[in-house]
Amino acid sequence: MMKFRIAAASTLLAATTLVHAAETPAQLDQKNCKVEYPKASLMNEEQGEVGMSFLVNPDGSVADSKIEKSSGFKTLDKATVKMIGACKFKPGTKDGAPAQTWTKVEYVWKL
Repeated sequence: MMKFRIAAASTLLAATTLVHAAETPAQLDQKNCKVEYPKASLMNEEQGEVGMSFLVNPDGSVADSKIEKSSGFKTLDKATVKMIGACKFKPGTKDGAPAQTWTKVEYVWKL
């Protein structure tokens, strides 16, 4: 079972990053994002939570990413960044206009 986390109650976390005046961070479009458990991790029964930051362009594409919290398994970490990085984001805004912003996403891998 795989899931995203948003706040405490939902399944997706698109947490705010350092928010400057009139800045809104990008948000992951969860419904159009496909993530599959890596076969090697599945066979090895690896589980964990990956915390990532994504720099999202005004068009919703990912310009950069970094792992901030490892799951403890390189295969899960790499797969998470690759798969979430390929997803579409709703762009963040600065002063009401689409802009390049950082956003945080946590992804939980659970069998």
